[in-house]
Amino acid sequence: MKPELLAPAGSPQALEAAVLNGAGAVYLGWGGFNARRGAHNFSQEEFAEALAYCHVRGVKVFLTLNILLSDRELPAALETARTASRLGVDAVLVQDWGLFRLLRRVLPDLPLHASTQMSIFTSGGACEIAGDGCRRVVLARECSRDEVAVICRDCPVEIEVFVHGALCMCYSGQCAMSAVLGGRSGNRGRCAQPCRLPYGVNGSGVAYPLSLKDSCLAPRLADLEDLGVACLKIEGRMRRPAYVATVTNIYARLLEERREPTRAEMDILKDAFSRSGFTDAYWLGRHGRDMLGTRPENAAEFTLPELSPVDIAIPVEFTCGVKAGKAAWLHVDDGLGNEVTVTGAVPEAARNRALTVEDLSARLRKTGGTPYRCVSVDVDEFDPGLSLSASAVNKLRRDALEALSKCRMAGPVRRERFPAPELPEVDCNADVPRFTVSVASAAQWSAGLLELGPARVCAPLEAFAGLDRLPEAETEWCAVLPRVWRDRDEGVLRDMLERAAVLGVTAVMAGNLGHLALVRGMGFRVYGDFGLNVFNSWSLDYLREKGLESACLSFELRFAQIRDMRKILPAEAIVYGRLPLMITENCIAQNGGTCPGVCEEGCSAEGPAFLNDRMGADFPLLPVWGHRTEIQNSRVLWLADRPEYRRLGLAFARLRFTTESPEECADVFRRYLNGEGPVGEFTRGLYQRGVE
Repeated sequence: MKPELLAPAGSPQALEAAVLNGAGAVYLGWGGFNARRGAHNFSQEEFAEALAYCHVRGVKVFLTLNILLSDRELPAALETARTASRLGVDAVLVQDWGLFRLLRRVLPDLPLHASTQMSIFTSGGACEIAGDGCRRVVLARECSRDEVAVICRDCPVEIEVFVHGALCMCYSGQCAMSAVLGGRSGNRGRCAQPCRLPYGVNGSGVAYPLSLKDSCLAPRLADLEDLGVACLKIEGRMRRPAYVATVTNIYARLLEERREPTRAEMDILKDAFSRSGFTDAYWLGRHGRDMLGTRPENAAEFTLPELSPVDIAIPVEFTCGVKAGKAAWLHVDDGLGNEVTVTGAVPEAARNRALTVEDLSARLRKTGGTPYRCVSVDVDEFDPGLSLSASAVNKLRRDALEALSKCRMAGPVRRERFPAPELPEVDCNADVPRFTVSVASAAQWSAGLLELGPARVCAPLEAFAGLDRLPEAETEWCAVLPRVWRDRDEGVLRDMLERAAVLGVTAVMAGNLGHLALVRGMGFRVYGDFGLNVFNSWSLDYLREKGLESACLSFELRFAQIRDMRKILPAEAIVYGRLPLMITENCIAQNGGTCPGVCEEGCSAEGPAFLNDRMGADFPLLPVWGHRTEIQNSRVLWLADRPEYRRLGLAFARLRFTTESPEECADVFRRYLNGEGPVGEFTRGLYQRGVE
């Protein structure tokens, strides 16, 4: 089956451009709860008009509610979804676990799609959300052809893949750079795109090491179809209508004609928008410096070229009858289960030229100016010698097509279960949080640190590899699962988990939905990590239902939001450390020429690698599983002297160690136990100021 072509609609004008150029579906934002809050988006009236316009023309409409939501915002988001459902929206894209859980309960028939912001890149993650009632999964842009093939094979629901448009350096849903540095959260639809700014790597001259070229898979469409990908998505809700028209037009014709793009078509795509050209490296399973690209400041404004037309008219079949003494009638059928019959004027005896079957058929076929194209006229009954004016036949045709349009616009009847359910009566508030410790390597858990009595010691799973035994300590040992991995890694990861269990590791830290399938049945206690983006009480409830025993809350929350959150699970917050800004598929140090190619011991032969910004700040580059990079903030979060965090009902307060020496780790722990002030440069994070 030919994949659906999904085009962006950042405005009503862009929506019309997408539809007229062959989109099978469009995605758009209505209100403030979507990941492109800077786009024009739609008013409620415009949204209703967009649904009618698209559905008459056979185009689906998907609503984006794909941001993290606070407890106070969830009721308004639910009302938005309910209104959209009543108007007939075809699906809603969701990132937030709490909103997902609520929508499944109060609008059980409304199709939900897992946004790429959910960070799904394994078949385990895709199957997990599918099992919870999700109809479609939008995969991470970093997935290769082989990885997509595995997910398409193993997942029982539709798979959607981005085929054209901007690439973020960070995995979608895992970027906190804009939030931490400027208070504008990418998880809340306000990304300021700091990745497009110039940086150095270890003082090198790589000007834009975080700016990737746009993706273009136009030559790979046959490949995508063969794999069973259900939907091909064009990125660009912030782009102009001319861009939407051009890209949609070319992709629609390539799909229809089942061919690769010509050189001229590729040139048009580049002219529409590109950053130093295009890349398909992720699709091919490649990485590297060749993927980097920028947009010239003086780039000429794109004007809409003359495009080859795309046939978007809906084929219909007419059946009609003209009988003496009886109102003329016309039946129209679109072949998709929508059919109507209308009646018109009663024909009169002909005084001059009588109406013929050929005349009637020719007049009915004149559907120009409508969304329809007549493919056949069957005159079921006809008496000769009668007269029916051209205007009467035109009205008959017009009335039939208008009735068909109303039929096509009619939304499905869906169940509603309002008011929304109450949260369960579970109270996991704690009077004072216990300290937990996470380290980047086994070398950081010194005897001095363990003597201070952390409730948990969390370390990367690979940090336990090669150890003969764990130190004697009154603590719980917890393996932090790689935040990013692939299906092909899971055999190795399970072997490492089994060895860790023999050492005495009893728990795992899960930062991705796919982790649940990975560790299920292995006997570990499962705790939620910051990568799950827990932003509200209903997200805690969702994870509780999944069997998690605690969860780390998003560090984009304010203290007041954490305090007011219903602690359905024991909650944890990061209170010390360098906050993780990005996790990238590319090794940034390697792109910058300072990585020897093996990152287990660090990304630079001379020592740790750093990203350097224009203000002189250095952001450590932490090597993580799979030769990927985690960018750390330049300043450490320090809250030891701010007692507010101890009064929020948290069960655990995490000290997150990344670049610290073993001695520094122990010293920081002592200072937190004593409530002391910071030394050196620090930040208070987002707990007071929050994010947009």
